[in-house]
Amino acid sequence: MSTYLTILGFNSAIPTVNSSPTAQFLEMEERHFLIDCGEGTQVQLRKAKARFSKINHIFISHLHGDHCFGLPGLIASFRLLGRETPLHIYGPKGIREMLETIFRITETHRGFELVYHELESKKSQKIFEDKRVEVYTIPLNHRIYCNGYLFREKPKERHLNMAEISKYAEIETCDYHNIKLGKDFVLSDGYVLKNELLTTEPSKSVSYAFCSDTRYLETVVPIIENVDVLYHESTFLHDLKEMADYTGHTTALEAARIARKANVGKLILGHFSNRYNDLNVFTDEARQVFPNSYLPKALEAVKIG
Repeated sequence: MSTYLTILGFNSAIPTVNSSPTAQFLEMEERHFLIDCGEGTQVQLRKAKARFSKINHIFISHLHGDHCFGLPGLIASFRLLGRETPLHIYGPKGIREMLETIFRITETHRGFELVYHELESKKSQKIFEDKRVEVYTIPLNHRIYCNGYLFREKPKERHLNMAEISKYAEIETCDYHNIKLGKDFVLSDGYVLKNELLTTEPSKSVSYAFCSDTRYLETVVPIIENVDVLYHESTFLHDLKEMADYTGHTTALEAARIARKANVGKLILGHFSNRYNDLNVFTDEARQVFPNSYLPKALEAVKIG
């Protein structure tokens, strides 16, 4: 199973005719995660033909409108579409009050459970885990409390070497699970078949890091080290570093420095100020430091790993 990232929107502050605020759809190990939910996200999900009815976990970086104002509408649409399964929402403390106030005033009746996971810690913490995937917060430095998110596939099972396994009648289907977990197989005469003979190497586990609005912050480096793909905001070019610091943002050059220090596989830039008409200037600047830097492509599903 492959991991795919669809960037639904990547501009800062306000929607434009040609771009949308921050929102991303991540498909990892048959899990469907929504990361941030700016205005118009549900429209972008439809354009991307994403199976957003399968979204059970939404991760909100912070409570600025361009990252969360699409959430009430999306939740209301879930109700109209007949959703019954619980929806987990991860975000800063206050997200429950914000949403429940809107639902109360507008008399929006959901028909399904919202499970809130409100975040306050300024240290990285594991906030989601199942058999295949784990998610960690990436504490950031914005004007208000803000987290990025790190998504990691857990180590995968080894692949069965059926050409070798078929030589041994004693190995039955019920034994496959333990063999894929790396265990040897003991024949009835006591002979041990080493697992390396019965299996091949597992597929590589991939990882993705999302760094939303933040000033340049080197403390994220050990958290995101060696990830396959990093999305990092780069609101301004470096000639406006003073403005970036003042508004709680990063320049393209600084994002590239983070990518280089963390030894990531690929850097995707985003959250561009609307003052720039030609976005290629961002990759021009970033590639001076980290050559494997790219612009996002809205609605394109990009394979990770």
